[in-house]
Amino acid sequence: MRDLTPNMKKRKKPRRQAKDISKKSTSRDMPNNLWKARVVSTNDFEFCSPPVDMGITRGDFVVMITRYGMDLACMRGPVSSLDSVETASIRRIIRIAAGKDFFKRSSLEKLEKEAFKKCHEKISKLKLAMKLVSSHCTLDERKILFFFTAEKRIDFRELAKLLTAHFKKRIELRHVGARDETKMVGGAAVCGRLYCCHSITDQLASVSIKMAKDQNLPLNLLKATGPCNRLLCCLSYELENYAGEKKQLPRRDTRIAHEGVIYEVAEINMLSRTIQLSASGGRLMYVNLSDIVQNPEGGWEIRNDRLNTAENK
Repeated sequence: MRDLTPNMKKRKKPRRQAKDISKKSTSRDMPNNLWKARVVSTNDFEFCSPPVDMGITRGDFVVMITRYGMDLACMRGPVSSLDSVETASIRRIIRIAAGKDFFKRSSLEKLEKEAFKKCHEKISKLKLAMKLVSSHCTLDERKILFFFTAEKRIDFRELAKLLTAHFKKRIELRHVGARDETKMVGGAAVCGRLYCCHSITDQLASVSIKMAKDQNLPLNLLKATGPCNRLLCCLSYELENYAGEKKQLPRRDTRIAHEGVIYEVAEINMLSRTIQLSASGGRLMYVNLSDIVQNPEGGWEIRNDRLNTAENK
């Protein structure tokens, strides 16, 4: 007998949407005792919540579980802002570092040098287009990490296989950028101080040539770039102050009348606190920033006659 029941399609159950497990920082989720620590080997910053009974102070060294494994870290101080902190990024402190931990860290340097040399040999043998930056063995000796830079994506599976067979340990190869390389290796900058990324900050903010223009800095790329061939991080440090000051000053090419002569703003020097005005005939006039005021009509004028005038020969 023929089945006259209509062919009904089974309704598919709607899929449950995956929950967002990346928790943003809120005062309710964050622990009360949140600190920032700098990892000795990789120079990365980690967030941690040391137990109060440990009695940890600024500058203490601890053994903690970092993003790469067990390692030594130096406590830098409590975290004042939770804007960039996520609950998943808070690391666990095992103990305050003792003499045996420093001895172990020192003894691992020989293994790391051997690992670097062996990895470099394998890279040359396999003809891989990559530059080895550093090697690091975790404090528990379970893992050896190799950090490298490369312009293109590298298939390093054969390299990892050879290194695993040689060292009998877990091997990880990490592709890092040019700025990360400078941050890890360190060195002295043109100012005579240690690289900012290596010593005082973990924020590798984007830097543009416009930042140099806004601060009237000479556009010499040889002087404005660091060893990573990227613009200097310090170009962004005072940008906000310059931007705030410029809002209260006339723009370049603004016309200012004084004693029957029309001048134009040629240059503003924020360091010397002066403005260079130019007029027809090559006449130049230097005015202190404090002597330039905005009138009720929105124009600009010179407040007094304490001026430094120079004829352009």
